[in-house]
Amino acid sequence: MLDSLKQAGKNIGRDLSRTWENISEGWRELLNHSSEALTQFTRYKNDEPGEHGSSGMRPAFPRWSLLAGEMEETDKEIVVRVELPGMEKEDCHITIDGGILYLRGEKRLERTTQDSTYHVMERAYGAFQRTIPLPRNVDTDNAQASYKNGVLTVRLPKLGGAKGRTIPIA
Repeated sequence: MLDSLKQAGKNIGRDLSRTWENISEGWRELLNHSSEALTQFTRYKNDEPGEHGSSGMRPAFPRWSLLAGEMEETDKEIVVRVELPGMEKEDCHITIDGGILYLRGEKRLERTTQDSTYHVMERAYGAFQRTIPLPRNVDTDNAQASYKNGVLTVRLPKLGGAKGRTIPIA
């Protein structure tokens, strides 16, 4: 009986160790893939919900949210796409300076009624700035931006030669 209890303890320990390793691996992967997309939102006093939940406390707005994006490079241009759901194009501003694309904006809370109670609040609101390093020098004078279906697309023509050059060793 004592031996079977010892074996059960070892099995539980091994299973807990595997579980912890899987959780740790998942967090590392999440942080690795989302660290650039994780964006801090600065809230304003009037952004807080006006209603209290059953506990009497206001639900806290998240201060951080993911602004998922991607950067694609072709022979002629760099294309940056960033998901900005719930925003209007007028609330977004783009600046390019020193090889860095700066994206700033504000996501506003819109309530259709004041006589409701929030039970879950997972969306971040407020002002934000996102910094995206560009892999090449770009022609800022011919850059173009568009916004459709919650996705901001910035097209940046590359400066210099369209392709890299291979140099033979003599």
